[in-house]
Amino acid sequence: MADFRTGDATGVRTPRPDTAAHPAPGGGPARVCLLVGQLGLGGTEKQVVLLAKGLRGRGIDVSVLLLFKGGPREDALHAAGVPVLHLGFAAGIGPRTLLVNTGAFARLVLRLRRLRPDVLHAFLFHSYVTAAPAARMAGIRVLIAGRRSLGDFKRDRPVLLAAERLATRMTDLLVANAEAVAMDTLRQERVRPDKITTVYNGLPDSAFEPADPAALTTAVPLILCIANLNPDKGHRFLIEAVARLRDRQRTCTLALVGDGRERRALEDQAARLGVDVRFLGHRTDIESLLARADVVTLPSLHEGMSNAVMEAMAAGRPVVATDVGGTGELLDGRGILVPPADSGALADGLAQILDDPALAARLSARARDWSLEHLHVDAMVDRHVHIYRELLESRCAE
Repeated sequence: MADFRTGDATGVRTPRPDTAAHPAPGGGPARVCLLVGQLGLGGTEKQVVLLAKGLRGRGIDVSVLLLFKGGPREDALHAAGVPVLHLGFAAGIGPRTLLVNTGAFARLVLRLRRLRPDVLHAFLFHSYVTAAPAARMAGIRVLIAGRRSLGDFKRDRPVLLAAERLATRMTDLLVANAEAVAMDTLRQERVRPDKITTVYNGLPDSAFEPADPAALTTAVPLILCIANLNPDKGHRFLIEAVARLRDRQRTCTLALVGDGRERRALEDQAARLGVDVRFLGHRTDIESLLARADVVTLPSLHEGMSNAVMEAMAAGRPVVATDVGGTGELLDGRGILVPPADSGALADGLAQILDDPALAARLSARARDWSLEHLHVDAMVDRHVHIYRELLESRCAE
């Protein structure tokens, strides 16, 4: 979508030509900083870790800066030799929080001045809104901001949208993780089409390797859903769909991986409808669970680019999912797409897979082949390096 052009007409800053201490051969980046809120188990945090490790493997000096706290993914960065720096921002509002965050912002600017990266790449709302003024004050050559979900959270919140648009004016390029996310960003933020591009999430080698099936006992087909138990993931429609299948004499077991504030309500719903739902909580053996599943589903009402769908495709599992966000891009001709918030359509889609093994095998094979070509971590990292190089060369030409 983008050709990586930048210019003062968009409000993009023009830093002094001597602000980068480490120009890379051939115009590529020698030093990159990745900025994110924390390193929990979310999909974005996983992509930050994969990108950081991939950049380091290509000889680029990379650091990860955290606004708020660490998390379980931090150990993987330490093991790979990637420095992780905590900035000490605080969540919430109030005089004390303002004081703490003023100090943390000054710490971020100082850290950037010391590191002097060629590229600062910020992920998620709090990070890229904070990064924009900090990058300008620190004289960073190139600032990139990720767009990793649809902008529904900004609906009827004009202050957030105004802050985002202001930050975007100070940003060189927006990188979306799905074309649907890019189009939503164009509509909401009113940016030029050449100021945004798309890079799909990446999957590590382990996602494509065979795994031993998890020890999950059931005598009927197993439907697997990997998603936090939040209202926008649509689990209530999935449980209704499983009940509909049972009423059609197609009894199944549903395994839900993830946790969240909807768990109690979903447990009550499953008990009321009399369906077998296993609440597995957070799990680290995703590859084994995928190997055990007969079909994988994602009933989201809203979605950016689903790592769960990507992982199912790489594992060669048939997928039935709602046609929202970037999911349609992933499953076009490679899975079953159904409308959101429609338990009947979801039940029909699941039945198609369960009742037609040949169809399931064809879709699974197509999905795996496509994911090997488009979703491998090497493709994701190489694409980012290309973007960094293009922007740096554009800066040098100014």
